[in-house]
Amino acid sequence: MVRMNPYLSFKDSAREALEFYQSVLGGELDVSTYGDLPEMGADPAEQGLVMHGQLETPGGLTLMAADTGSMMQYVAPTSGITVALTGGPDDLAYVTAAYEKLADGGTDVMPFGLAPWGDHYGQVTDRFGITWMFNVGTA
Repeated sequence: MVRMNPYLSFKDSAREALEFYQSVLGGELDVSTYGDLPEMGADPAEQGLVMHGQLETPGGLTLMAADTGSMMQYVAPTSGITVALTGGPDDLAYVTAAYEKLADGGTDVMPFGLAPWGDHYGQVTDRFGITWMFNVGTA
């Protein structure tokens, strides 16, 4: 089965971001550092940076992230990229809690609430600069 998953890029805060997302979304987090793979040729000062991190949430979302070592060019998140967290009526409490935690310290907040088209909807750019969109359908 082919899957499409968000892969977030950070300069040097991937571990902090992934641990925050785990506290928000739950799930199992697996992190590999550049030091775990010396063949990557990372600068010795960057051995603790995340080469690959993967969060598997209880609801089936896979969120991946990495730090950008000095051997690569860092590209900051843009407003054109959004992580969408969506669900149905049974997911309202989970998505509402995730929205509230991601909005804490976030910017560009569009309150999560009932939208004109009948779904619950909201948006936020979290403290790491990642833009999230939330949509929960109603019965």
